[in-house]
Amino acid sequence: MLNHITAASGEPRLRERKLNSRKKIIIYTVVAGIYLAMVMTVGLVMSPELYGVNYGDRFIAPCLSHPFGTDFMGRDMLWRTVKGLSNSIVIGLAASAVSSVIALSLGILSASGGKRADRIINWCVDCCMGIPHLVLLILISYMMGRGGLGVAVAVAVTHWPELTRVVRGEVLQVRTAQYVKAAYKMGHSPLKVAKDHIIPHVLPVYLVGLVLLFPHAIMHEAALTFLGFGFSAGVPAIGGILSESMEYIVTGKWWLCLFPGLMLLIAVMLFDMIGEKLNQLFNPGSGNQ
Repeated sequence: MLNHITAASGEPRLRERKLNSRKKIIIYTVVAGIYLAMVMTVGLVMSPELYGVNYGDRFIAPCLSHPFGTDFMGRDMLWRTVKGLSNSIVIGLAASAVSSVIALSLGILSASGGKRADRIINWCVDCCMGIPHLVLLILISYMMGRGGLGVAVAVAVTHWPELTRVVRGEVLQVRTAQYVKAAYKMGHSPLKVAKDHIIPHVLPVYLVGLVLLFPHAIMHEAALTFLGFGFSAGVPAIGGILSESMEYIVTGKWWLCLFPGLMLLIAVMLFDMIGEKLNQLFNPGSGNQ
């Protein structure tokens, strides 16, 4: 009797704990999303005059009027960093969205299109994953003429293989479920089964995979620009800012790389955290592992 009473009293506490944990996850995700959205929006709408050239303010160390200091052309590093990070986020979002759609389509086709389709898609995945990622990004960006378009295309067409494998595994798992087999026996077409049963099952995994693509896309955009295969020098970009700062670090201009690097790191970590929190929401057991 005592054991039953203890178990009964423990259930509400367990439920309350799960509810509080869920609320915390939602709060963290919303706060991180708001910060990233604000950075992107401010960067898109800000006036170019805020980060314009002013040779009279060259190499000012961080102060109240210039919290991130100024660079060799007197440009305010705070606003230039925000603009550069905004460009990186926009490219990352667009490229990740395209790449995730490719992954979703190929993952479903690989698992549902027969052995030949599965073999061809798996061969494409192995080929893409067998080539060093950065080398592939550089080649595609160079072929597309570099710039924003080259970076976006390079990131979009190289980030789908891993998510394709995840989607394929989920589709193969749900295809063996009894309700899917029953739908086929009832005469439903493959398209209707995919729309009603397979895609809703795969959607949570797809959304988490989409969000987790963002930090990779942003980092690779920054890497391409840093190496000279991305945005031109006239367009504010985190990779370009960090590349320019390399010439002045040895002269004591530490702020030129410290603050842009920190802003990029924070953005990447927040996107990664959002992906992990969404995974915990969709798969509550994963947060305890």
